[in-house]
Amino acid sequence: MSNHSSITQFLLLAFANTQELQLLHFWLFLGIYLAALLGNGLTITAIACNHHLHTPMYFFLLNLSLLHLGFISTTVPKAMANSLRDTRAISFFGCAAQVFFVFLFGAEYSLLTIMAYDCYIAICKPLHYGTLLDSRPCLKMAAAAWGSGFLSAVLHIANTFSLSLCQDNAVDQFFCEIPQILKLACSDAYLREVGLLLFCVCLAVGCFVSIVLSYVQIFRAVLRIPSEQGRHKAFSMCLPHLAVVSLFINTGMIAYLKPPSIPSPSLDLVVALLYSVVPPAVNALLYSMRNQELQDALKKLIQSVVFQKK
Repeated sequence: MSNHSSITQFLLLAFANTQELQLLHFWLFLGIYLAALLGNGLTITAIACNHHLHTPMYFFLLNLSLLHLGFISTTVPKAMANSLRDTRAISFFGCAAQVFFVFLFGAEYSLLTIMAYDCYIAICKPLHYGTLLDSRPCLKMAAAAWGSGFLSAVLHIANTFSLSLCQDNAVDQFFCEIPQILKLACSDAYLREVGLLLFCVCLAVGCFVSIVLSYVQIFRAVLRIPSEQGRHKAFSMCLPHLAVVSLFINTGMIAYLKPPSIPSPSLDLVVALLYSVVPPAVNALLYSMRNQELQDALKKLIQSVVFQKK
């Protein structure tokens, strides 16, 4: 295919060669997807319905759950549908939409940095917390995170799908991922997109460095807390966030920084699963299982729904 205008569809990676294994993958993905929907949906509802949780930390957690829901809904349903129908096809515009929403909901990088700052202020400067993080700054920071994702999505769509594609139309991934699409481009046509990717990676590294520096200060402050209960409470608030950060950023950087000259379809698939499927599925579990306030809010929410039905 000489250029992008002649392509009407792409072929995604098939998980297996037999219909039975394809169905197995469908049920596995369905279970993960439903768990992500349930966990993040309950988290969003509990925070929205409980005025005691209308604080900066839970406001950012609500936004994180929204991003996770959007991210996993962009990639997994199409993969499930293809496994169920035993096909690999995705339309040109469907592929473009996947790329757009992957980067839009990839604003998680920015939001995780903001959440690290929130933890830093809460633990290291508690007396200034109400001043530095009242409703207006929180709304501005959340809007900036979503805006960065939207801008990144628009730039990548404009660059990627204006490239000339000289290779086949088979994408070696279960969703439309830019590094895999670049493998289809002419060797002299994708340098602009590679430059944009490197710029985004530099921003991600900057976010990661900011998070690390915040947590260095946080751990120093926590270790100075005299009571063991106080240290435990501080660690329980920050460690789930740090776990999500490490998983999402490390796997995302591997996916987008691995040289295309090193073909490793199995590694690409595992890395993509780790950064696109696992964080949305375990996000609610990591936070709700270690947060008593959120557990209490969920219990009240469930009890109110049950009693209303009765």
